[in-house]
This record gives sequence, C-alpha cells and structure tokens, in this order.
Amino acid sequence: MLERLAKAPWMKARKGPVVLVIMDGVGFGKFSAGDAVASAYKPHLDWFLANCPNTRLQAHGQAVGLPSDADMGNSEVGHNAIGSGRVFDQGAKLVGASIDSGQMFVGQAWKDVAGNAAAKQSALHFIGLFSDGNVHSHIDHLKAMIVQAVQEGVKKVRVHILLDGRDVGETSALDYVRPFEEFLTQQRGAGCDARIASGGGRMFITMDRYGADWSMVERGWQTHVLGEGRHFASAEEAITTLRKETGAIDQDLGAFVIAENGKPVGTIDDGDSVVFYNFRGDRATEITAAFEEDTFTQFDRKRRPAVVYAGMMEYDGDLHVPKRYLTSPPAIDRTSGEFLCALGLRTLACSETQKYGHVTYFYNGNRSGKIDDQLEDYVEVPSDIVPFEQRPWMKGAEITDVIVKGIASGKYDFIRCNYPNGDMVGHTGVYQAAQIGV
Repeated sequence: MLERLAKAPWMKARKGPVVLVIMDGVGFGKFSAGDAVASAYKPHLDWFLANCPNTRLQAHGQAVGLPSDADMGNSEVGHNAIGSGRVFDQGAKLVGASIDSGQMFVGQAWKDVAGNAAAKQSALHFIGLFSDGNVHSHIDHLKAMIVQAVQEGVKKVRVHILLDGRDVGETSALDYVRPFEEFLTQQRGAGCDARIASGGGRMFITMDRYGADWSMVERGWQTHVLGEGRHFASAEEAITTLRKETGAIDQDLGAFVIAENGKPVGTIDDGDSVVFYNFRGDRATEITAAFEEDTFTQFDRKRRPAVVYAGMMEYDGDLHVPKRYLTSPPAIDRTSGEFLCALGLRTLACSETQKYGHVTYFYNGNRSGKIDDQLEDYVEVPSDIVPFEQRPWMKGAEITDVIVKGIASGKYDFIRCNYPNGDMVGHTGVYQAAQIGV
C-alpha cells in the first residue's frame, strides 16, 4: 500500500463526493461540418462549458504516451493517464522500440514460437487487427515479424486478418490487403510459403471484450483454427464479394476462409506456433483464453490444437495472460485508486460492459480486480448485444441511476463512471445515431 498523502492545508472540506464523469469519445473537433458532438442537443453540457471553469486537454499522440502526435488517442491509454495522472510509454511505442532495437527477437518468447515452427517445419500463424491504426496493432509490426521469421528458417506462415474500418477508413481494407499480398509474394520468393489464411470484420469475429459476446470469439475460432466457413480464393475476393452482398463496412464484414481445391490453406494444427499480434489487451484476452485454458467453457472448441502460443504483450499482469508474450507492458504504479485506498476513502466505479474494464482495469493501471475490497464498489451494467447505431442511448440511463443512487447514499468519497456512447456509436459512422448518443 502507498503512503498516505498529506492533506493540503488550504483545502476546505465540502459535502458530497467528487464525481468524475468520463464521456468516452466526446471531444472538441476542428471543424463544424460532420461534428456530431458540436451539433448534438446537449443543453446541460453546453451550460457547463459556458458557465463553469473548464479547460481542454490533448488526448492523443505523445501527450498520452503514443509514438507520435500523428497517432490518435484511444480509451485504453486515456484511462491509464487519467487513473495514474502521468504519461507512460504505451503498447505501440514499446513494441516499435522492441522491434527496432531487435530486443523482441532475442527474447525467449520469440525464440519459442519461431524456433518451434522452424524446427518442426510447421506453420507460424499470426492473428490480429490488420491496419496501421496503431490503436490495437500496426501492420508494420506484423511485417517485421514475418521478415524475421523467414530469416530464421520458418518455411510456412499463415496470417489471419481482422479487418479494421474503425481506427482507419471504414472501407479501407483493400488498401492494406493489396500491398500486403505483394509483400507475401516477396517472402515466397525467399523460400517461405506465406499466405493469408482467413479473416473477417473485427466487430464480427475474434475481438470481443469483457465477455460481452463470446459468439464473436467462437466464430473466430471456427474461422482461424478449424477453417470452417465460407471459402474464397483470396482475401480480396472475399472482401469485395461480402461488401457487395451486405453493404457492410470493414469492421462488420462476415468471416471468410481462404481455400484451394476445396481445402482451407491455413487451419491451425498440432505442432504449429501462433502469435496474436495486437498489443492492446482488452480485445485480446478472450481468444487467448481459448488457446491457453485447459478448462474452457465459453464454447465448444471441437478441438484444441497443441500449439506454442504468444501474445504481443502481457494483456493482464495480475492473471499473467498470456503465459508467453513478446514485449513487456508499461509498468504503471502509484495510481489514484491506490492513493485513495491508502487514505481510507470509499470509491464507486460504474459503466456498462463495453467500458467497464476501462473504468476499472485500465484506470487502475492495467490491474485486475479491486485494490481494496472493503473500500471499493465496482458496478457493471450489462450492455445490450445489438448494433450500437440501433440503440445509441445504450445504457446511459442505467449508469446514471447507479451514480445518482451512489451520490444520494452518502457512502462514497469518490465516484467515477464512463458513458461509452460517444465512442461506440461514433465508430459506426452513422451521424444521426452519434448525435443521439451524445
């Protein structure tokens, strides 16, 4: 436990708790056109901004520990910074530095996954978000690892691509697939059978979080591991066809399996190696559990291949998930939650499922569970499993009920909550729904 902070002599006690309201994804834009926040009907927020002290903070780039100011902010690094009151180098920056220095490739985790595939002449599989959004992953990290694997004698690489359309352009998938196919052709010329094996939209397969919809992970397992699903000759054919049939943006495109002569080109089998190359943890832990856990009850895996598995980073430092990882995560200490518990102050934290982990795990410096069971209450309001644009108000009313009840109880000294609407609805690209969400 941290030392107790000394009370500021000038501070006068006041009645009632301090309430921190995080309006996720809500900010000040540079342009009025297309700004759902600026155009939304929000009389209370407008009044606060006009009549109460306020300031603006930068929430992207180096101000929150990302590699450059060209990198957009995200909820994970934002809650790390809010909860700790300091800036730590984050996943993207840490992974980039580890690759550039070569440190990643001399680590035991890399030696395990690459060495296994090289020694057994088995496949090295890469699964992850396929873009340069730099929020969950970066395609340059993927390419660097493939190049290194080929240099170390890996003869078979399979890539399972999760289409973005969320942290990058909503229909930009082919802008990444086409040059990547050229890159893979170069690797085949160097003696490695490197191919895209499967894929699908990030909001349809694999990348669920906080247990909101395990069927997404099940679909991912069926697609990547078992090779079950609709067959296509190439990723470009799959994306073009599914987009034409459904009109969906990249993040919502259905699953696809690349096949040749009626057989999947890249099922994950005994003896293979697997790298989940997302560095951000919230959408990585569930698929990791499916690979690593001996007792797994979320869905029927049908078969669980004996593989050497690694994540890009340690996604949960308390539970040590995954067991093997390529880059160490930021060591965040001395968080506000720790100081409040040291002072014996009571805290309430609340959000719905989509952001519950942000207002708890990420706020507490990537720490699972409570800091003090006696002093902290965490409330999760279950999210609806529907497209966010169809119900843009989400669970705002229910979160508000919890917070108002907490204030009225007189039990808490500090209350924090997260309203996910601005982020989750905004990412759909449906302007009117985003306005309603705000």
